[in-house]
Amino acid sequence: MPIRSRIRTIPDYPKAGIQFRDITTLLQDPVGFRLTVDQIVEAWRGVTVDTVAGVEARGFILGGAVAYRLQAGFVPLRKQGKLPGETIGQDYDLEYGRDRIEMHTDAVQEGQRVLLLDDLIATGGTALAAIDVLEKVGARIVGCVFVIDLPDLGGSERIRERDLSVHSLCVFEGD
Repeated sequence: MPIRSRIRTIPDYPKAGIQFRDITTLLQDPVGFRLTVDQIVEAWRGVTVDTVAGVEARGFILGGAVAYRLQAGFVPLRKQGKLPGETIGQDYDLEYGRDRIEMHTDAVQEGQRVLLLDDLIATGGTALAAIDVLEKVGARIVGCVFVIDLPDLGGSERIRERDLSVHSLCVFEGD
């Protein structure tokens, strides 16, 4: 059974007209969880990855497992005010306002090869802000990986326009 079939769709969440793609059903399925991690790792086999940067919060769950399998470190990218040490951040736009993503200033060293991971790519705002933060400290982004791509919203294309590799495990078109 493919990964896509293990993802639940919740209509009209968080507002009317939105089809929320919920990976908690995928994560609670031991086979689905293992397949997800295995497919991400396989997509990056042969690429040197020093660090996996996971975007809060679902990117943490998958990022830790992927980092372990790739024998890489793990760096959390969090919402503003959630990290205790000195941080560097980037503001970005949302449909309904602005947000900020941050990481510790010493989490990634200049030249480290970083794989960015999140559960979903939609408009690309969060991912592009994460890329900006990582690049501010001199990280080399080796690629971006997402469980779900919503290509009609253009996020994966916006990342590719920055000459970065994008890999997604499944696609939901028309959303």
